[in-house]
Amino acid sequence: MPDEKFDEKALEKREEKTPEEKGFEEKRRRDPLGLIIWAVIFIWAGVVLLANNLGYLNWLQFQGRFFPGADFQGAANAWSLIFLGAGVILMFEVLIRLIMPDYRRPVGGTMILALIFIGIGLGNFFGWGIIWPLIIIAIGLSLVVRALIRPS
Repeated sequence: MPDEKFDEKALEKREEKTPEEKGFEEKRRRDPLGLIIWAVIFIWAGVVLLANNLGYLNWLQFQGRFFPGADFQGAANAWSLIFLGAGVILMFEVLIRLIMPDYRRPVGGTMILALIFIGIGLGNFFGWGIIWPLIIIAIGLSLVVRALIRPS
């Protein structure tokens, strides 16, 4: 019997939440921005794939136009546009989170994911030899800026 009382008390303690934990959960419920952003990304992907299947993206033939060796044709059109758009949409999320105090949250991971998506999208335009070094430079610069503006 003493073990049952201990188990009940331990269970009650685990169920109790501090005011900070309750506030955090409440803030998460009031912060639909992440869900909305991913919904917009999926809508964007669907629209681009539909446009590609209907032939509306046939005018996007950039093969070798910017840099020799860049290959941007067929299904690569759609996927490059999907990744490019997703990266831009994620950057909008970063801007919204930085500007609006109600939605403020750490944005480092989202910014890195946005840069990677933008790089994937632009990789077929400019070639991977140029895009990946630029992504790494941009991530490094964002880390430096974050370290410099971090509140003490």
